[in-house]
Amino acid sequence: MEKVLMKGNEALAEGAVIAGCRGFFGYPITPSSEIAEYMARKLPTIGGVFVQAESELAAINMVYGGASTGTRVMTASSGPGLSLKQEGISFIAEAELPCLIVNVSRGGPGLGGIQPAQSDYFQATRGGGHGDYHTMVLAPSGAQEMMDFAIKGFELADRYRIPVMIMAEGTLGNIMEPVIPREPVSDFFEKPWAITGCKDRAPNVVNTLHLSAEFLEERNRHLFKKYARIIESEQRAETFLTDDADIIVVAFGIMARIAKKSVMEARKKGVKAGLFRPISLWPFPDKKMQEVARTAKRFLSVEISMGQMIQDIRLAVEGKAPVELYGRIGITPNPEEITRQLLLIAEREGY
Repeated sequence: MEKVLMKGNEALAEGAVIAGCRGFFGYPITPSSEIAEYMARKLPTIGGVFVQAESELAAINMVYGGASTGTRVMTASSGPGLSLKQEGISFIAEAELPCLIVNVSRGGPGLGGIQPAQSDYFQATRGGGHGDYHTMVLAPSGAQEMMDFAIKGFELADRYRIPVMIMAEGTLGNIMEPVIPREPVSDFFEKPWAITGCKDRAPNVVNTLHLSAEFLEERNRHLFKKYARIIESEQRAETFLTDDADIIVVAFGIMARIAKKSVMEARKKGVKAGLFRPISLWPFPDKKMQEVARTAKRFLSVEISMGQMIQDIRLAVEGKAPVELYGRIGITPNPEEITRQLLLIAEREGY
């Protein structure tokens, strides 16, 4: 297929349509609004439903209702909007309803600003709402992956009956890049649990209220058996020049692309640098990181935040090497400043 020039947000929305998404429920917020705009134009032309809800709370509960019918549905927002959606996400996770949730993140806390940031990492990977639950989290690094991860996200959501979150930054959502459109998905999962009418079967019930303590515990144990399977099977990461690296930069999303150039520049200056890019933020790819930690002398977490992913890196490395942070907020670090940081570390440590 010929490449098409698309914004990251538009590529993600088209990927969702290709995946069979036929319901979008949301409330506009910069820098995610292009997703809603695209769906508002597209879905009515293909028999889908677009609803601009009166609030983020309403939108996520519409996703709950749509997902319970077995339809592929989604929402998209940014930090403050995702905060309002957290109660509904907890309900969806417990009800085991597959859906896609997109966070094109901005700076915070509070209203913050519309500049790009990755400071919603804790919100995405630690649940954000109440109770013991997880959502799967994928972090694309370009417009093509925005499309591809939307398709993959729906597949994973249906396979595991779990909400899947796409974690992108404002820069990635609005960057324009050539994208190769994918073929429409035609192979879908059977959903015998869905609420589709029960003339010929017993009723299906979607419920998250469990007044019996024993049954509540049983439900949580059931969910965590599923999470264990996901942790075992769905860790995703990309490595670059890590085999002989003294210093390994860890970065996700748009920062991984920037850091890759920094690693190459550091190599030209005699510093053995490498790049570890987590693609799944939950489950965090700790098995792959433990492999590179056997030979690395130091890790540098590069984030558009004051330091959140660094906690997962330290947990994965298990004390085998020191982990440092280079973080900014609302300002995307450029390759030159990351290279300078690598050179400073190398000079300080004698690498």
